[in-house]
Amino acid sequence: MKNVSLNKEVSQERIAPVAITSQRKDLYTEAHLLVAAIRLFEHTHARPATIEELCHMLAFSSEHAGIICRRLEELGIVESVQGSFGARLFLRDHRKLEDIPRGEVGRTLEDEVKKFQDLQRNLTQKIESLKSEHTGKKKNHFAEMEKKLKEEIEKKSKPPI
Repeated sequence: MKNVSLNKEVSQERIAPVAITSQRKDLYTEAHLLVAAIRLFEHTHARPATIEELCHMLAFSSEHAGIICRRLEELGIVESVQGSFGARLFLRDHRKLEDIPRGEVGRTLEDEVKKFQDLQRNLTQKIESLKSEHTGKKKNHFAEMEKKLKEEIEKKSKPPI
């Protein structure tokens, strides 16, 4: 038997991801892919990954990966932590992946835009109601101040008896 020495050097070359032209997978599958990519990236680079690095690794668009990450954050599976070098992704509870129904297609970009627009509309309505409430309070306050001022003027203008 020959003695074969194993070279333990790992090539530092980056391998470009292959664009996968397949139909969109369900949220369950894509969530597992993203969680596996987070683990693999942490193992190979000894640091947490950014969304951009995971996009490069999985050949996802940044918008699509962002939608999946936000959904996983809502479910408590991953956590995004903002640091001085950008947002990094950490696993919180990978067991919650199994709570995602199989076959459920994740939100589309249009769904996310609609959700954002609804949130903005609600926020605008709340701001308008607060403004009108504040205007009403301001008017009442000025009316009260004017009434007190008139009373003070009347007291001073009346001659003492």
